[in-house]
Amino acid sequence: MKLSVIIVNYNVKYFLEQCLHSVFAASKNIETEVFVVDNNSVDGSCAMVAEKFPQVHLIENKKNTGFAVANNQAIRISTGQYVLLLNPDTIVEEDTFEKVVSFMDSHVDAGGLGVKMIDGKGNYLPESKRGFPSPMVAFYKMFGLSRLFPHSRKFNQYYMGHLSADKIAEVDVLAGAFMLMRRETLDKVGLLDEDYFMYGEDIDLSYRIIKGGYKNYYYPETTIIHYKGESTKKGSVNYVRMFYNAMIIFARKHLSKKNASVFSLAINMAIYFRGALALVGRFLSKAIVPFVDALLMYLCLLFLAIRWPVAAFGVADYFPDNYYTVALPIYILVWIVSVFYAGGYESKASPMSIVKGIGAGALVILVAYALLPEDLRFSRAIIIFGTIANMFIVNIYRLMMHCFVPNLFCFNSSKKTNIAVVGSQSEADRVIGILNQSSLKYNYVGLVDLQSQMHERKAIGTIDQIADIVKVNKIDELIFCSKDMTTQQIIGLMLSLDSNEVHFKIAPPESLSIIGSNSIDTAGDLYTVDFNTIIKPQNRRNKRTLDVIVAILLLVFSPLIIWFTKPAKQLYINILNVFLGAKTWVGFDNNCPPNPYLPKLKKGVISQCMVQIGKNATNEQREKINLLYAKDYQIQTDIYLIFKGFRLLATSEIINKTK
Repeated sequence: MKLSVIIVNYNVKYFLEQCLHSVFAASKNIETEVFVVDNNSVDGSCAMVAEKFPQVHLIENKKNTGFAVANNQAIRISTGQYVLLLNPDTIVEEDTFEKVVSFMDSHVDAGGLGVKMIDGKGNYLPESKRGFPSPMVAFYKMFGLSRLFPHSRKFNQYYMGHLSADKIAEVDVLAGAFMLMRRETLDKVGLLDEDYFMYGEDIDLSYRIIKGGYKNYYYPETTIIHYKGESTKKGSVNYVRMFYNAMIIFARKHLSKKNASVFSLAINMAIYFRGALALVGRFLSKAIVPFVDALLMYLCLLFLAIRWPVAAFGVADYFPDNYYTVALPIYILVWIVSVFYAGGYESKASPMSIVKGIGAGALVILVAYALLPEDLRFSRAIIIFGTIANMFIVNIYRLMMHCFVPNLFCFNSSKKTNIAVVGSQSEADRVIGILNQSSLKYNYVGLVDLQSQMHERKAIGTIDQIADIVKVNKIDELIFCSKDMTTQQIIGLMLSLDSNEVHFKIAPPESLSIIGSNSIDTAGDLYTVDFNTIIKPQNRRNKRTLDVIVAILLLVFSPLIIWFTKPAKQLYINILNVFLGAKTWVGFDNNCPPNPYLPKLKKGVISQCMVQIGKNATNEQREKINLLYAKDYQIQTDIYLIFKGFRLLATSEIINKTK
C-alpha cells in the first residue's frame, strides 16, 4: 500500500462527506486506503460513512478519545508507505496525493510534508507553515507582534512570515490539518504523543521528526481548502485553555528546565489574559445590541416623558422620580425580553421580529398597567407613543449600523442573497431544490456554463466570463457543483475572484448539504435540507417558554390537578425538572431503536406517540412520529398534546414499551 489516509471526525458529518468525495477523487491513480476514526459523534456521521463510503475502514469510538489517540488507532493498523493525517473539514485537489507522494519519493530526507491551505473564501491560511514556539516566538504571537509585522523573520517566526507562501521550503512545524509522513520516520520517532488531547500534537511530532534527522517541507504546488474552526470554536475560553496548555506540555517535554519554567509562567499568564479577553469579547458581542436598544428606548421614553405633559397639560415635571428610575426601566426590560423571544437578537434579525417583539411587550405592559393601583398608573399615552416610536427607532438604527458594522449588527433587510450556480443544469436544479428547503432567503440569478461557449439554454454566461457575471449581476454567492467540476477548477476560480465581493460554497454530489465559509474568522457554514425544524432557535425558545408557562400553571393549580394526575409526588418532580431545564413536557418517544438523524432534545414527560397511539405502537410508528415531530414542529402541537395527555403529566418516564 502506497498511502494511508486517516481522518478523525467529531460531529462534522456534512464536511466529512465532502472531504471523502475529494479523497477518493484524488486516490484514482495511487494505491490508497482510507480510515475514518469517529470520536463518538451524535450527528449521524458513522451511518453516513457506512452508507455512502463502504470502502472506508470505519473505527467507531464510544467516547471522545482526542485527536492523538484516535489517529494512533488507525496508524497502528494502516499499511501505507506514507501516512496522511487529514482533517474532515478539508477538500483536496484531484492530483494532491500524486504530487505529494512523488515529492516524498524524490526527497529521501523528507520525514514530513505540509501543503498550501486556503479557507472557504480563498484566503491563504498562515498556519500552512509554522516555526517552533520558543518562549520568544510564543511571546510575539500571544501579544500580537506577529500580526503587526507579518513578514518579519524575528516577530513572525511563528508563521514563518519571511518565507514565500508560493515556494517550497523547509519548515519547523507541519499543520495537523494535512500532515503527510513517511512510515519509516514514524517507526523511528514514534506516533502522536497521547498526552495531548487536542492541539499541540502536530508541533510535538514535527519537532521529533527533525530531532530524528529528517526534514519537514512546506509544499505549495498543491492547494487544499480548510474550513478552519468547524470542529472547535476558536473564540471560546475552552479553546484558549486547551491550546496554551498544549504549549506548556510541549515546553516541559522539549525545552530546558529553566526555559520551560519561564515559558510555563508566560503561558499561564497568557491563558488568563486571553481567557478574560475571550469572556469579555463574547459578553460584549451578545450584550452590546440589546444594551444599545435599551439606551435608545430609554432616551425615547425620557423625551416623551418630558415633552408630553407640557404639550398635553401645560405642566412640566409631571412625573415623580421613581417613574424615571423604576417604571421606565421596567418597560424597557419587558421590551428587550419580548424582542429576544421574537427573534430580534438572532444572527440576522428581521425588522418584523423587532416590531412583533416590541408590540408583544407593549401588550404585557398595558395588561400589567391596568392591574396596578391608581397611584402607580402614570401614563398610558407614553406607553403607546413609546411603543410606536421605538419600533421605528430601533429598526432605523439597526439598519444604519448594519451598513457600518455588519458582523456585529446583523440585520436581515428585504434584500435577498443573489446566487449563481456553476455547473450543469441538472446539478443546478438539485442545488436549487436544497436551497428551497433551507431557511435561506435568496434570488437565483442563473447558471454559469462550464463550457467556453454556452450549451445550456438557461445559462447567464460561461465560466470564462465569471468575473464579469459576478460584477454585472451583483452576485453575492457562487455555488460550485463538485460533481461537474474538479477541485482544481474550484480552487482556481476562488483564487481568481475578489473574495470581498462574492462568497463561495460547494455542493457535493448526491448530498443534502451545500458547504462554504463566509469569513476567515468564522467556522465553515452550510445550507442543508431543513428537516429538523425543531432545532431552529425560535422554536427552541418557544418550546422552552411553553414549558415554563405550563409548569407555573400546573404548580399554581396543583391542589386541584393532583386529583386527576397520579402519582402527585411525580407531578411535582416533573414540574421541578422542567423548571430546571432537565426535561421538556413533550419529547421524542425513546422506546424504539435510536435514530442518529434526530436532533438532540431533552427527555420528554410525554411523547406524541404516547398520547395519540399508546403502548401498542410499533417501532416503525414510533420512528415515523418522531421524525415528523422534528421536521414539522409547531408550538400548537405541544399545546394540543399537553391538553390531550393531561392525565399522563405525572408519568416518571416514557415507558409505553412495544409489546
